[in-house]
Amino acid sequence: MARRIPEKWLVVISVLFGTFTVILNNSMLNPVLPRFIEIFDTNAVAAGWILTIFMVSMGMTMPLTGYFGDRFGKKKVYLVGLTLFLIGSTSGFFSGSLGMVIFSRAIQGMAGGLMMPIAMALIFNSFPKNERGLAVGVYGVAAMVAPAIGPTIGGFLIQFLEWPWLFAVNIPFGLTGLLLSTKFLERTESDPNKRFDLIGFLLVTSGIGAVLFALGRGRTPEVLFDPLNLSLIAAGIILVTVFVRYEFRQEDPLLNLSVFKVPTYAVSILITSSASIGLFSGIFLLPLLIQNVYGLNEVWTGILFLPSAAASGIFMSLGGRMLDKKGPKFVIPPGLTIMGLSTIGLGMLETSSPFWWILLLNAIRGMGMGMSNMPATTTGMNAIPDHLVAQGSAMNNIIRQIASSLGIVFFSIYYEVRRAQISVDMSMQEATLQTLNEAFLVSAAVLFLALPFSFIMKGVQDEKK
Repeated sequence: MARRIPEKWLVVISVLFGTFTVILNNSMLNPVLPRFIEIFDTNAVAAGWILTIFMVSMGMTMPLTGYFGDRFGKKKVYLVGLTLFLIGSTSGFFSGSLGMVIFSRAIQGMAGGLMMPIAMALIFNSFPKNERGLAVGVYGVAAMVAPAIGPTIGGFLIQFLEWPWLFAVNIPFGLTGLLLSTKFLERTESDPNKRFDLIGFLLVTSGIGAVLFALGRGRTPEVLFDPLNLSLIAAGIILVTVFVRYEFRQEDPLLNLSVFKVPTYAVSILITSSASIGLFSGIFLLPLLIQNVYGLNEVWTGILFLPSAAASGIFMSLGGRMLDKKGPKFVIPPGLTIMGLSTIGLGMLETSSPFWWILLLNAIRGMGMGMSNMPATTTGMNAIPDHLVAQGSAMNNIIRQIASSLGIVFFSIYYEVRRAQISVDMSMQEATLQTLNEAFLVSAAVLFLALPFSFIMKGVQDEKK
């Protein structure tokens, strides 16, 4: 008789389905924005709201997940999130206007904000500390592989089918995730007397919302530095600062910020933010390199990301297993080094560099990403008390979201400004290549700046000593 899958692994499979769908959907829409501009006869700013609203509503919902998880139980919150995502996807499929598409994306963003932090907490709930590395490594395949293959799938769908199918493709995955989650997720305790910190909620959501909104619209120097954007960023930073001071005085805070006093958790945030900048710099810069420098089409761009996605998934599981057995120092510093060195390789390309060499460098980057990102997250979460995992996961996700947005804004503006600056003295192809080379070297520098901190992290093995 065939062996049954252990219940704890059914939890991983259940949440993997849901979160993979959320991340995949977002990355599928990224390369398709120009098509939405044509379809709805609108401009880039209006179409950009398809991505911006998702990011803002997700970032504003995440701070609530710790409270909701404690108040109503984590399983219930995750199921509500996944149901909301299916509603947003159905609404997107039947949308007849850009406004309706944006509204549907706002619903999907709220759903993602509920699901992502709670998914991690549910996995931690099912596994002992010394097995979480592998579990999160397998789950993390969704977080790393989906952004890499999403643009390929999105490009394929928009080429052969109508745009609403970009939303419809979520529905079978989401329904499967809902059925599995209903059956296999363990019910966690709820606390009906849990107090809601309304002032904390208003401060943190408006602060994070303002910053993410400003970063989402600021893809050019003119927009980023216009008075409205600068005011939003300043107001957001002030509100988040007031929130931090307010929360430290509360007996039952919305977000328990004392977790940042745990060095391993604080360093894990720094490393995952650096790795996210590394990941999204590649997702943004590589299509420009392939299409604008080497003159290849979107299909080749998609092919470029597939080996990287596979390598990332494989090495995330291997890295997770190694983390459980040996500890973070044997996984995370080598991962950051591999990712940093291969990024330097991408910063030294020439117009004569063959496609297979770029493919290989990007695949090696994927290996490094798999070994550094999720193992760092797991190590950080293991270092904080179990009852704070949902809150710790929410803060990790929020900061990583802001870091990714900052990275994309920085590289977008650097690309536009620097390329225009140096194209006076050389051909546009050479100027584009030099700009992208410099941008990759900046991305590598961010990774190497995080490297010394990775040695501070303590794992389960260190606690036993």
